[in-house]
Amino acid sequence: MRQKFGIAQVELWRRSYDVAPPSGESLKDTCQRVWPYWREKILPCLLAGQNVLIVAHGNSLRALIKELEKLGDAEIVKVEIPTGIPIVYELDSQGTVQSKTTL
Repeated sequence: MRQKFGIAQVELWRRSYDVAPPSGESLKDTCQRVWPYWREKILPCLLAGQNVLIVAHGNSLRALIKELEKLGDAEIVKVEIPTGIPIVYELDSQGTVQSKTTL
């Protein structure tokens, strides 16, 4: 892709919120897919007192972090997610983040 479209365009696809690569998903698209799953499947388990481990691709994690931390479109594109480093969120009874720890 870098050879075909150039480094600047690939970086735009990787770091923007709403610019999708050809036949791909933007972060905005990923959010629209991830957030309903979070609300319908994962959050109820957490509110029932269960621990949940989420392992996912970086853009899916970025979408989830955007929701959890209530980050704006411009803020989330600056978030770096370390590969293979757990991030632990503790939520209150309403599903609001109370603490975040990177292990």
